[in-house]
Amino acid sequence: MKMRLLAAMLVTAIAVPAFAAAPAPTAAAAPVGVDPFWPEKSESVFKVNVRQILDSDIIKKYALGQVKQAMEGKDAAKMLQDLDIDPLKDIDSISVGFWAEDPKDPKSTRGLMVLRGKFNGAKLFEAAEKEVAKNGDKMSIIDEGNVKLVKINQGKSDKAFFVTIADKKSTMILAGTDKELVLNGIKVADNNDAKPVIKPELAALVKTMDEKASIFGCGLAKGGDVELPPNLPIPEKLMEQIKNMVSSSMTLRVSTDISLEVTAHMKSKDNAEELGSSLKDLLDQGRAMLPFITAQMPQAKSIVADVSKSLKSNVEDKNVSVKLKITGDSIGKAVGAEE
Repeated sequence: MKMRLLAAMLVTAIAVPAFAAAPAPTAAAAPVGVDPFWPEKSESVFKVNVRQILDSDIIKKYALGQVKQAMEGKDAAKMLQDLDIDPLKDIDSISVGFWAEDPKDPKSTRGLMVLRGKFNGAKLFEAAEKEVAKNGDKMSIIDEGNVKLVKINQGKSDKAFFVTIADKKSTMILAGTDKELVLNGIKVADNNDAKPVIKPELAALVKTMDEKASIFGCGLAKGGDVELPPNLPIPEKLMEQIKNMVSSSMTLRVSTDISLEVTAHMKSKDNAEELGSSLKDLLDQGRAMLPFITAQMPQAKSIVADVSKSLKSNVEDKNVSVKLKITGDSIGKAVGAEE
């Protein structure tokens, strides 16, 4: 089935950074500004610097060609032409604030996504109207005062996704799980002095992140405990230790290399030491399995070597971090690129 209208555009926007795997420069960390679009109830937030990702050395060398080729496919090319959008030029960043009404039910997730860049609002709604004419049961256009929203039904459920252009200059697209979230986002777009409304503890965590990172994300553990979905392949002991996490953060960078850092912020130093010990054991077990991966995928030998060397955990005060780095040279060898 063909991907539909603006939803397709949103998927395309997200697919670019996902395919890229991530990036960021090597400059010193810069403090992050708290996005006023993030909803008040947000428990987690993340931002993808799409422009930075596409401009990184690794993506230009090893992925940009494949991305362009995918965009030149018949269906993708027509869709992008109808929407008058070039994901390689027109999307600057993606920012999301979200939470789950029930932490054990992914379907209860609520939130707002903000795409910043350069868009053609008239073309987007024109494409939506054509899609509505063909699939009125799946999509509709609704008016809320002087605001026009595209409503995308989610399967057979009564839930929907709402999309609109946020400003007259068409520099922002809002996409939310609730109509009220999107309408409130438009008010924020109209107010140059809009202030952040997320929880103070989440805002404080955001400000410790690096604005120059390709992708960063952080979140609070609801109620001070972590509710994990059932049947996850995680040792019971580790599951219990994770529940002592207060918040978590993630930073993903790529310039000439790719690096990842994930940090769990625990309730106490003792909790951090316990989790750190369990993670070290788990990483040691995983590292012992790496030769089997090399045997099955010899082309990945250079990447596996980087993982074995750089994958480490560390405990500092109440924080437990895991770090990983893969060099551009290793990626080049894995994909068979010439020196």
